[in-house]
Amino acid sequence: MPYCPECGGEMLYIASVRQYVCQSCGLSLTQQELFELKERLKSSTESNETEKEKIKKEYLKWWLSKKK
Repeated sequence: MPYCPECGGEMLYIASVRQYVCQSCGLSLTQQELFELKERLKSSTESNETEKEKIKKEYLKWWLSKKK
């Protein structure tokens, strides 16, 4: 069962309207919209993690340079 990209609640598929509806916040999306939104959020999260790693490496380099 998919989870809501907005609130993390469980999404229920409603066949009559062909959409997934979040049981918590009421967000309704088609299967395609749900897939696209999850892909966008996934790439955003990956770029944030890459940025955090870059900052950690720069800080470590700076910190080690002060120890010499």
